[in-house]
Amino acid sequence: MSFHSDYAIGVFDSGLGGLTVAKELMRQMPHEDIVYYGDTARVPYGTKSKESIIRFSQENAKVLLKHRIKMIVVACNSSSSYALPALRNAFDVPIVGVIQPGARKAVGITKSKRVGVIATSATIRSLSYAKAIRRYDPSVKIYNQACPLFVPLVEEGWLNKEVTYKIARVYLDPLKKSQIDTLILGCTHYPLLKDVLKKVMGKDVALIDSAMEIAGEVKDVLERTQKRNPQKKRGRHKFLVSDKPQEFRRIAGTFLEQDIKVRLVRDYL
Repeated sequence: MSFHSDYAIGVFDSGLGGLTVAKELMRQMPHEDIVYYGDTARVPYGTKSKESIIRFSQENAKVLLKHRIKMIVVACNSSSSYALPALRNAFDVPIVGVIQPGARKAVGITKSKRVGVIATSATIRSLSYAKAIRRYDPSVKIYNQACPLFVPLVEEGWLNKEVTYKIARVYLDPLKKSQIDTLILGCTHYPLLKDVLKKVMGKDVALIDSAMEIAGEVKDVLERTQKRNPQKKRGRHKFLVSDKPQEFRRIAGTFLEQDIKVRLVRDYL
């Protein structure tokens, strides 16, 4: 199959979280078209089984491939943890996930070699960040913490509520006691809670936002495969969801600081 440079970058996530990746792609590559698909009918993925996550991820890729895309960005840590090999076997478009870029950045900046990872239960269970970090530096100590309530809070738009701070303090207290100096936000929903996380963790802990790291990786892949869009006009952005388009439009529009149109996708295949 041939993929042209003027095709779009396809991005999928279980819901709103992947918008952190889409926003960074827009910032770093303003001339690229983007097709974003949020599987809002089945969010969150982090509580699902490995088999379900793989199936959902393959179905999401099929939705994106109905549009003219030249690569797929798996902007979901649970999918990146479990589904990348299956996706790469099933589809011949370049596919990148969020785990490796975040792990590489954390190893590069930690001074104490004490790195925390917060993520969904599925991502923590997979040990994907721990494995990736150890490949870069086996001497780094890794402290994992599942934060399953963060995704529903973000999907609800509760980014600055007192209850969000209370939950964050409970989740992050063990990591503070472990004296980490670097914290990987191992779910693309979590950067939307960055203000809360910074306040709870304090200024001495560096937060690793996978969105920023993966955008750099996407740029590298496009340059390596000579698929950067040569046109200088501003990229067009298309947003698809499997449920609740009005709610997605409201929160996404605020986050992206633009009025967006959202289309409901009624089937996965």
